[in-house]
Amino acid sequence: MKAGIVGLPNVGKSTLFNCLSNAKAQSANFPFCTIEPNVGVVNVPDERLTTLAELVQPEKTLPATVEIVDIAGLVKGASKGEGLGNQFLANIRETDAIIHVLRCFENDNIVHVEGSVDPIRDKEIIDIELQLKDLETIDKRLEKVNRSARTGDKDAQKLQAVLVAIKDGLEQAKNVRELDFSEKEREEVVKGLQLLTDKRVLYVCNVSEGDAVSGNAMVEKVQAVAATEGAEVITLAVSIEADINELETFEERLVFLEDLGLSEPGAAKLIRKAYALLEQQTYFTAGEKEVRAWTIPMGASGPQAAGVIHTDFEKGFIRAEVISYADYAHYKTEVKVKEAGKMRIEGKDYIVQDGDVMHFRFNV
Repeated sequence: MKAGIVGLPNVGKSTLFNCLSNAKAQSANFPFCTIEPNVGVVNVPDERLTTLAELVQPEKTLPATVEIVDIAGLVKGASKGEGLGNQFLANIRETDAIIHVLRCFENDNIVHVEGSVDPIRDKEIIDIELQLKDLETIDKRLEKVNRSARTGDKDAQKLQAVLVAIKDGLEQAKNVRELDFSEKEREEVVKGLQLLTDKRVLYVCNVSEGDAVSGNAMVEKVQAVAATEGAEVITLAVSIEADINELETFEERLVFLEDLGLSEPGAAKLIRKAYALLEQQTYFTAGEKEVRAWTIPMGASGPQAAGVIHTDFEKGFIRAEVISYADYAHYKTEVKVKEAGKMRIEGKDYIVQDGDVMHFRFNV
């Protein structure tokens, strides 16, 4: 699962990517600085993992990770191949969710491809290009489906109805993720179309240092629009995040953050938000060799969670010994958890909860 960072040129995408991944993507004050997408595997900050490691004192500690992709900036006409349009659209199609960076700060020294700063206009530019590309995809699909539907094919007629609804929505400048479909229609039809505007989105308002804590009027406008889509917004001063990234010690970073009135780097919040945006959650294994956070989809069963460690664990799954994180943190050791009767034995139908500490029994 991976999230793609998108936005117009010069809104701070590559600088943000560097802060998240320390991959040092090229970042400069001119359009299309990013051409090939940069990919970074980013650790997910999790205080629960830190606490478990302090309690168990393992030889090593391994966090959960999320893949972040820095994609080339998009301009008007991208759906028709303008700028790096075709490449941009192909790259975003390969991601599972979108982190949409919007410029919400004034700075005469950083050029804006549209000549002025207006995050709502910028959002709409990208929305329209993605909608146009999706419309192209739907029209091609409808050409084939219409022929079958005319012959009386019931399945084709059902598919046709969904495609027509999507087409109508796109022509009204609505993203597919906003359209009202049943869960069955989304799962059986919409999901398989891999449409660009069906991807989940998180808006990142890139603000100046002075607006890092409370935001500004531009951020408020983005929040209002995002609320109508059911999307989340996070406010981030990317320039500050870059400065924090350059500090060598945790203590230096902490002092820097306190001076700004911040409790933690915004990048850490963003990573956690991206993880949730991808509908991922974490379970833990804890032993003397290692304490590790494992990534699974929300709603995964015990055997599916075991399969993340090794396919043999899923095939030969017998049961899972489960401790909630809260109980582990309270009783401090696995032995005391057992003595308190707080360890549960769960079978194949168990749906893993975020933060479960698990041990699997299996037989191949």
